[in-house]
Amino acid sequence: MSNLLRKPKCRTLSPGVTLFQDINSSNAPVEYVGLKQLKMEKGSVYQEELEKEEVCIVALTGKITVTDYDQIFENIGRRENIFDRTPTDSVYISNDRRFKITAISNAKVILCYAPSKKQLPTKLIKASENSIESRGKYANKRYVQNILTDTDCTANSLLVVEVYTEGGNWSSYPPHKHDRDNLPEESFLEEIYYHEMNPKQGFVFQRVYTDDRSIDETMTVENEEAVLVPKGYHPVAVPDGYTSYYLNVMAGPIKIWKFYNEPAHEWILNRK
Repeated sequence: MSNLLRKPKCRTLSPGVTLFQDINSSNAPVEYVGLKQLKMEKGSVYQEELEKEEVCIVALTGKITVTDYDQIFENIGRRENIFDRTPTDSVYISNDRRFKITAISNAKVILCYAPSKKQLPTKLIKASENSIESRGKYANKRYVQNILTDTDCTANSLLVVEVYTEGGNWSSYPPHKHDRDNLPEESFLEEIYYHEMNPKQGFVFQRVYTDDRSIDETMTVENEEAVLVPKGYHPVAVPDGYTSYYLNVMAGPIKIWKFYNEPAHEWILNRK
């Protein structure tokens, strides 16, 4: 099986808390990004103590309460179904802090991680603060909800975004990459894609490849699976009849998102 495709592995952490994805530098070819996906039953509790990492806690579905033991954010989360396309609430917590999540209802939570040494204030990122945009044209259309951008001073390194793509469209396209520390032309950012489909039996295709083809994998990605992008181009294709959702977490040595389009395919941006 591909080292870049991660299927969910269910592991009970505590009563009512199940870990489905756990991606970090100890089990994946990444240094700057990490991701956990939790399913929590109503009333269950998840706790963690951060060391030199920051985290963005995304209330994917359901309602949760989050505390760093100095502040508490109660009953956050805005949707029961990811495909409502309603922006949701998130909480940023910096390094060397601990936190607790309590499920107010059955909930699904994504934890996005990046290395961090400079402690910043804990912050509730309200759904109303998410910037929303439509990108692309023709069969290259997608709908974007930004949680943490490269211009947001909330986090040291983390970038987090949600993307919806309708069937028959391509996303993260034309193929682009951000794997060279070569500013102002290109920045180095690792990336993780967490995918869901509507209906759930759907799938997408994602290719990850480098110019020299030292990495060249095309994967069939199903519901609740994740794809690692340590480097290279990484387009996504969505079959007719299905809607794709993915959450991106990106991080690198400098928090700037400056991507480079593959020259062979950049022409599609200038079609009349």
